[in-house]
Amino acid sequence: MNKVIVISAHPDDEVLGAGGAMLRHVSKGDEVYWLIVTNISEAQGFSAEKVLSRQKEIDIVGKMLGVKKTFKLDYPTMSLTSGSLLKLVPDISAIFQEVRPEIIYCLNRSDAHSDHRVLFDATMACTKSFRYPFIKQVLMYECISETEFAPALPEKVFIPNYFIDITPFMEDKLEIMKIYASELGEHPFPRSLANIRALAHFRGAVAGVQYAEAFQLIKFIDKD
Repeated sequence: MNKVIVISAHPDDEVLGAGGAMLRHVSKGDEVYWLIVTNISEAQGFSAEKVLSRQKEIDIVGKMLGVKKTFKLDYPTMSLTSGSLLKLVPDISAIFQEVRPEIIYCLNRSDAHSDHRVLFDATMACTKSFRYPFIKQVLMYECISETEFAPALPEKVFIPNYFIDITPFMEDKLEIMKIYASELGEHPFPRSLANIRALAHFRGAVAGVQYAEAFQLIKFIDKD
């Protein structure tokens, strides 16, 4: 059994990028944890109804994914900056020390959304082997509508080199994504059910399976 943690800046990142992987881990008997770093609030101009519905969505999605525990840090959404790292790094570190994950799924380092980029930096600060000897794998996941809209520069390219067969879980992934109804749109809107399926179909073709999720392996430590 492995302990796995998936880190998202916003609810829906996890399903878009690693929902199938999460379901697969659970099916294999692994413990899956979910860390959501930002949240919405009335102070930011969101309605009380929207704030409440978002929390309900998180609860439903966590249950459907089979998550053992969900952590919420409640940083204001769309507000993470380099200045956030002073508090964010210790916050993530404390969760890692509690969970002691062997496998970490984090957001892509060069996504278009600044929350994603800052969160990647904070996560990587919490993967030093001498402080977190339990960590064996660190993988970046791609997030539709953010990863593909990063600047087209060589140093910002997402390079998939690790693929997970999610064929048995593809339909479940799409059903779970429907919980985030307000985040979905019709094609050619990037976060459409058709596009989510198309990306998984394309990644599956690369990996030789029907549907797959793709990741960029950052660290792999082979030890017992």
